Amino acid sequence: MATETAGRRSEAAGGPRPMRADARRNYERLLAAARTAFIEHGTDTSLEEIARRAGVGIGTLYRHFPHRTSLMGAVFQSEVEALLAQARELADAPQPCRALVEWLRAIITHAGTYRGLSRALMTATADESSGMARCSVPMREAGGALLARAQRAGAVRPDVTIGDLMQLTNGIALAAEESPDDPHLADRLLTLTLTGLKADRPTAE
Repeated sequence: MATETAGRRSEAAGGPRPMRADARRNYERLLAAARTAFIEHGTDTSLEEIARRAGVGIGTLYRHFPHRTSLMGAVFQSEVEALLAQARELADAPQPCRALVEWLRAIITHAGTYRGLSRALMTATADESSGMARCSVPMREAGGALLARAQRAGAVRPDVTIGDLMQLTNGIALAAEESPDDPHLADRLLTLTLTGLKADRPTAE
């Protein structure tokens, strides 16, 4: 009775109904199975395989995650939260440009954990209706704050946008993914990119 009352209160307040215990277990199993499968085989792992690993039917998977991108967004949410926390920690760093670079490097490292993630994030950047938008939108907001701070400090050109930076970092992660025999490629490409970000400094006469 108490659970039903709480559920009615939640609906009255406009919030989602709480999951039943069995539905919550299935949800967590699907997330765990998807995370493992994405790490092992990439984000294009078949949804049927993920459901099989979780010990549920494909219909159960679709009830929780109507699209592949909604499942991916849920899997990557914890990693995104870690990157957002890092952005908050870097917000007051004494060297704004270095803070921005450190955060961009962390994004590339994160994207490299799952084959196919960088491509999915690039698509989500162009389509805010994507199931990955809940990952990409807050990331752009956090990165935008770090970029603006570096621009105010005169360390980054004023015409650089966070959208461009996110696409660049995802592109670098994708290039590194396609060249697994070159572990230093991502860092070289990021360093090369940064030479184009820096603001021109007036030369001393």
